[in-house]
Amino acid sequence: MKKNLSINSLTREELSEYIFDLGEKKYRAKQLWKWLYVNGVKSFDEMSDIGVKLRNKLNSDYLFNRLSIDKHQVSKDGTQKWLFELKDKRKVETVFIPEKDRGTLCISSQVGCTLSCSFCHTGTMPLVRNLSTDEIIGQILSAKDSLLDWDNKNRKITNLVFMGMGEPLYNYTEVTRAIKILLDNEGLCYSRRKITLSTSGVVPMIQKLKYELDVSLAISLHAVTDKVRNELVPINKKWPIKELLSVLEVYPGVNNSRRITFEYVMLEGVNDSISDAKKLVKLLKPLHAKVNLIPFNPWPGSIYKCSSDKTIKDFADEVCYNGGITATVRYARGQDILAACGQLKSNSVRLNKEKVLNINAA
Repeated sequence: MKKNLSINSLTREELSEYIFDLGEKKYRAKQLWKWLYVNGVKSFDEMSDIGVKLRNKLNSDYLFNRLSIDKHQVSKDGTQKWLFELKDKRKVETVFIPEKDRGTLCISSQVGCTLSCSFCHTGTMPLVRNLSTDEIIGQILSAKDSLLDWDNKNRKITNLVFMGMGEPLYNYTEVTRAIKILLDNEGLCYSRRKITLSTSGVVPMIQKLKYELDVSLAISLHAVTDKVRNELVPINKKWPIKELLSVLEVYPGVNNSRRITFEYVMLEGVNDSISDAKKLVKLLKPLHAKVNLIPFNPWPGSIYKCSSDKTIKDFADEVCYNGGITATVRYARGQDILAACGQLKSNSVRLNKEKVLNINAA
């Protein structure tokens, strides 16, 4: 074993293999897993029913460390953001958005981003590297520590979204390993419906994902023509809208009660006309889809403006009431720290809480 490997990098199966190779009883792996992901201990020495010999071996073979908090900010409306420092001194942001009936943790998958979406603050950062499995899991564990969220009967973090820094499907191996740890029903025990992976449209990886993990899917669409999407989401030049939507038509597990979310940022004079709304309905009609309209959240140096409230309402009405597709308008609140959609950047100093207004299809 290499001492620089974190215990949180192991899947349940890998931990069981490690215990077996040591000649320990099989149930020891189950005990360890419970200490890690149910009790939330912060050291091997806290594992009171694990023998000293095994604890010493674990201390010798594996690191046991949380992510270091460089900065923790709390918005006036309750939203929280952590700037985590990684082992190599790189930094990522993680955001917790509390609501009455749930709490959503927005997780990063990369340091920086390679997509260069023109409306996104994170997109102005260069891609530095992918996050490892333990760094992804570490965001959840460290947030749970900070929120005192280790009572699974009254969980504060109920939903997890891979919508932070980076494109999750460009870090496919580590993201899917982390999700398998999150899904384990004897550990953190998040359901597939409570984990959402957001992608800008890495078509080959969507095809792979649909056969390996049945988590909820969100697509950063943001435009209804290739011409506009090429500008807003440059990955569209590689996998245009038609190709992206074709792979989604056969995404398994999707039905009327569990739909693919299409994220659509509202940009004044760019993609917010009634004509755009009609085209959006036409594109999504063949799919089990719902639309999440996101008023643009400004950031320093951006060239875009947010659509007016009336324009957003008229667009939503066209999609919903005339088009028959469920629409959600996500309004940003508490812009005292940068943490809304498209605003994450590791040197940011503002955070945002988002309130969701549902506009249900007739």
